[in-house]
Amino acid sequence: MAGVAAATAASAWIMQAFFDAIATPSDRAQVWTVAGAIALIFLCRGVFSYLQAVLLAKAGNRVVAGIQSRIFSRLMGQDHAFFSGTESSEILMRLTQGATSARAMIDALAVGLIRDLLTFVGLAAVMVWQHATLSLMFLVIGPLAAIGLRLVLAGVRRLAGQELSSIADVYRVLQESAAGIRIIKAFALEDLMSARMDQAVRQTEARQNARTRVASLTVPMLDVLAGFAIAGILVISTTALIGGEATSPGQLMSFVTALLMAYDPARRLSQTRVAIEANMVGVNLIFDLMDRPLGLAEAPDAQALPGAPLEVAFDGAGFAYGEKVAVHPLTLTCAAGQTTAFVGPSGSGKSTLLNLVLRLQDPTSGAVRINGLDLRQAQMGSLRAAIAYVGQETFLFSDTLRENIRLGRRDASDAEVEAAARVAQAHDFIAALPQGYETPVGENGAFLSGGQKQRIAIARAVLKNAPILVLDEATSALDNISERGVRDGLAALSQGRTTIVVAHRLTTIQHADRICFLEAGRVVEEGTFDDLMARGGKFRALHDGAAGEAVG
Repeated sequence: MAGVAAATAASAWIMQAFFDAIATPSDRAQVWTVAGAIALIFLCRGVFSYLQAVLLAKAGNRVVAGIQSRIFSRLMGQDHAFFSGTESSEILMRLTQGATSARAMIDALAVGLIRDLLTFVGLAAVMVWQHATLSLMFLVIGPLAAIGLRLVLAGVRRLAGQELSSIADVYRVLQESAAGIRIIKAFALEDLMSARMDQAVRQTEARQNARTRVASLTVPMLDVLAGFAIAGILVISTTALIGGEATSPGQLMSFVTALLMAYDPARRLSQTRVAIEANMVGVNLIFDLMDRPLGLAEAPDAQALPGAPLEVAFDGAGFAYGEKVAVHPLTLTCAAGQTTAFVGPSGSGKSTLLNLVLRLQDPTSGAVRINGLDLRQAQMGSLRAAIAYVGQETFLFSDTLRENIRLGRRDASDAEVEAAARVAQAHDFIAALPQGYETPVGENGAFLSGGQKQRIAIARAVLKNAPILVLDEATSALDNISERGVRDGLAALSQGRTTIVVAHRLTTIQHADRICFLEAGRVVEEGTFDDLMARGGKFRALHDGAAGEAVG
């Protein structure tokens, strides 16, 4: 950029020699020297322009890629509450639009405040060198331009924020349409969603146009001011209103050339200031994410979990969402090598307890411990390696069936993957597919049924072979025949492991070592299946009601 600026200034400076050579065509040596100098200046400018474009793009791409990677790593460190309380469309908008704004900011700063500023300074130096007194006239427009620019920036800042808000609405409608397409089709909501998208797009368009109108005011403003300045210089230089400097035609032409060439970088500098102001809104979006405190930060002195067997204990652990208590302080132990089941009505706190065990959230009171170690003091990698999880909301990545199972243990062999699939009662349906284990599953397993996806998730947990097994409605999407086979497989898998189960199908926990009935965030009954049935309390009522529904 310094080379481009120097070559641009040199192209204005050489105009004096150019016109002097024209005035004395008989001096052939001078003509050839000036011609060679001009060719060399423009050759250098071309080379420097190419290098500037390539290197600036490379640097900008590297910076943006680094920002995106840092943001994603920061997001992965947030807790479950952040993702449940923040719309994914907003996260997507912040990541994409923020990165775009960051790239635009880099270009504006590098090109505008470096190349254009250097170019303007170089041309101004040529003007001062050729005619210092006339050069002062060009500086008159500076304060006037600054006043006008200040007024423009306030409007740009406000409209840029509104524009990003509209873009977030577009992302939101698009995401909801993709995720809820079954409901949209079933309830004939196509026209409604199209109307919402049209409104969001039109609003974005209107705000973009408004921002463009305000931002573009800098161009005519500078055009008018520059026109008056150039006209004034012309009048003054030709009517001898000022004196004291003897000026040759070549010097005057060089001065005027530098003056005219300085207008473009001066105008771009004003537009750069507007671009910086507009893009700062988007850049702030990503820095808001990067500056957000981590909800699940690893302790500086974190320790690795001991080897199996592992005991999970709730030591006065409770959790509240603000004023709303999800789990009251709870003290109980999930014994090593045994199965502990949590049952109860919806909203009783079962899933919250699992989130605490998985350390998707930290308790707001008390602690969750594994073999006495507070999970907040455990190394995150060690904790994740110690727990295998199967949830009721099965998530599959857009990859093959084999690779989705292999996520349980990424160094597993093909034979181990297939053995885990057999335990999960998934091998038969996989083998029947044309591509077998190499079958792509589509986005979140779009090409599989709910039961098939759940069996893949169970196979993934089987393959992980972790000392703690967490099952959250692991058989909810299976038919009765498949459930019996998977239940037998899970029972075999649970042997010798600390298993924590949340279940609505009470048949899946008949052989649990301990069953805890939760209500409103408290354990109100606990014991074995037979004990709770004999007691005739709330668990018995839940069991009998579920049995009646099954018969019905």
